[in-house]
Amino acid sequence: MSKRQLFTVAFLLVFLLLLWELGLILRPFFSPILWAVILATTTYPLYIRLLALVGHRGNVAAGIMTGGVLITAVVPALYGMILAGQQGAEAYAQAAEWLKEGHLKDIGVVIAKVPGVGGLSQELVGRLIVSGSGQVENSLLEGGKSVSAFLLSQGVDFARNALLLATDFLIMLFTLFFVYRDGPHMCDTILRAIPLEEEHKAKIFERLNTTMKAVVRGTLLSAVAQGATTGVTYYLLGVPFSVFLGALSGLLTLLPVGGSAIVWAPVALYLLFSGAVAKGVLLIGVGVGLVGLQPLLVGGEARLPMLPLFLASLGGLAYFGFLGLFLGPVLLAVVLVTFVIYQEEYQQEGSGMIIGVTSDPREDLRPAHNLADKTV
Repeated sequence: MSKRQLFTVAFLLVFLLLLWELGLILRPFFSPILWAVILATTTYPLYIRLLALVGHRGNVAAGIMTGGVLITAVVPALYGMILAGQQGAEAYAQAAEWLKEGHLKDIGVVIAKVPGVGGLSQELVGRLIVSGSGQVENSLLEGGKSVSAFLLSQGVDFARNALLLATDFLIMLFTLFFVYRDGPHMCDTILRAIPLEEEHKAKIFERLNTTMKAVVRGTLLSAVAQGATTGVTYYLLGVPFSVFLGALSGLLTLLPVGGSAIVWAPVALYLLFSGAVAKGVLLIGVGVGLVGLQPLLVGGEARLPMLPLFLASLGGLAYFGFLGLFLGPVLLAVVLVTFVIYQEEYQQEGSGMIIGVTSDPREDLRPAHNLADKTV
């Protein structure tokens, strides 16, 4: 090994060690930093337009955008959380009182109104409740107490960690400002340091940008849209605790399986069984229309296969928490576009068929030399 090679190896080892130490220092702030990057990437086209309106003054445009995110996203979210929490507490209190008064047996009477199967369903429900000798009511009450205790503990933890959460929030806003202002310079610096060809770096960066925007639109914005839509629908249909149910519907939208149907489906059944057939059918129509919103937005715009996208979202949620809903699809996009680059560089043009990166099953098998043109 020559002296220059030895120096290069030693330099790389020291550099990697310093990067590792820097990562350990910044590790507590990874979450707010990543959220700032996600928000800035999603809203950056608005920043570009605003920058032109204010005469290309970066500090002014970045300050306005950061304040706009604070006012339009954070304040409404906090107000909605407070109102939903109040209605949730009232809903639990009324449900507990309803169970204690023995109204669970009235379910059979309500089900009997369903044409065709009402009589049989009433008999089965009646047997279940009678044979349980109060165990059903006790089980539901105990379950409600467990949920209440869990929410109370989360509230205590939230108050206990209020200073830490406030610090993370300020770091996110601070980072968001500088990502708006210095984002292009940061990206150019990072791209120049990556030891790849310019064409490949451009493809990776474009896929990351497209995927992140699509995932934010398909998860976060979809959750807000579905929560608001179902909440307004609950209110117009006269369903009690509409804000709480709407917030719960939006939150459950983030789950890869079930989603908001976990909330609106039982509410629709309640409306149908109670005789409000038109309201129940309307709620089912609204719910079914919203079910396909998220996968269409994510998979379609990001051009990712649906099954890997689903698994990446689920795995990201399990490993990284809520932030994993964004990181999972983004990492999937990096892997797929890297695979495309490998195909282009190390396989002969037109030698066989490869798996595509789009969600269109008609394009899943196609010649290797056409893949990059259609997917990136």
